[in-house]
Amino acid sequence: MRKTITLPVVSLLALGALFCLTVTARAQGVNVEAAKQEGKVIVYGAQVPQAMKRLHAGFEKKYGITAEYWRGSSTQVAERALSEFRAGKPGYDVVEGNRGVQLIMKREGLFAKYIAPSSEKFPAQFREKDGLITPWRALPISILYNTDLVNPAEAPKTFDDLLSPKWTGKISMPDPTRHTTTAQFLWNLSKFKGDKWLDYVKALAKQKPLLMESLAPVAPAIIKGEALVGITYIKYLKQYKGPLGYVLMDKYLTDPNYMSLSAKTARPNAARLYIEYVCSAEGQKAAADEGEFPMLPGIVPPIKDADKVVPGMIFMDNPSEDEFNKLMSGTFRQIFFGN
Repeated sequence: MRKTITLPVVSLLALGALFCLTVTARAQGVNVEAAKQEGKVIVYGAQVPQAMKRLHAGFEKKYGITAEYWRGSSTQVAERALSEFRAGKPGYDVVEGNRGVQLIMKREGLFAKYIAPSSEKFPAQFREKDGLITPWRALPISILYNTDLVNPAEAPKTFDDLLSPKWTGKISMPDPTRHTTTAQFLWNLSKFKGDKWLDYVKALAKQKPLLMESLAPVAPAIIKGEALVGITYIKYLKQYKGPLGYVLMDKYLTDPNYMSLSAKTARPNAARLYIEYVCSAEGQKAAADEGEFPMLPGIVPPIKDADKVVPGMIFMDNPSEDEFNKLMSGTFRQIFFGN
């Protein structure tokens, strides 16, 4: 566990001011006319397409630049981007994804430095000093449930409640042997459970959960009644139509997501302008309207009690690439599949 170091208020203000000045000096403007001449931007991301429509519509209307979007899980996005980059034929201009896979891609040299001016207004703790990945949204995880099939009074109140026999075979969650964010989430349960986090994971596996490819399919499985409850993002209450509710907790493990500029983009100006738009107040509001928890303070999605979720967000630590491999191919494979 990390120790919290308390600094005098004056020192914090001084450090904050210094940091802001440093970021401002490094922030890069965008040549809008050059971006318009490039005509389009290609984005690989983990965000469900329906949640990107408003954002992309606003961008295209404002600048006349087409946003082409390919969606996969964070793991799939990283695998495709890495494969194309290594082959010398990257098809993307911008990559969107969670911090864990973004850091892996960053170490491989996939990204070029770009600091969007609008990102200066984001909380300093999430801004990267090297300017290679840019935060744009936060993804708090909770328990979702089918409100037609589960009485809210009888819904689980905590993750520990999922271990009750009544939820055996009725839980949906992503497969942690295939999905990096879920592996990261289970590993970060140590923030709540200390050394006993792995015992919890073993008990959860004994509940015979319905394992999905990623977090997005969990919500439709709940809506269809294939599962009654599930572990996934709160934002899906807005992004999927159906009888969904979520469990209001005091703390939520949360993953910040990032936008990154391709180191080999054929459309650098359009790509920079896209990232800047996503970070702008207009872009952040468009994202929030679709259920996202944006980085810009003061903007929350139209989800009941969303303002109560934000103070409880605890940002997850990131395993190293080797730790990810050991967790996904070793520890979790043994726990969930016995091999």
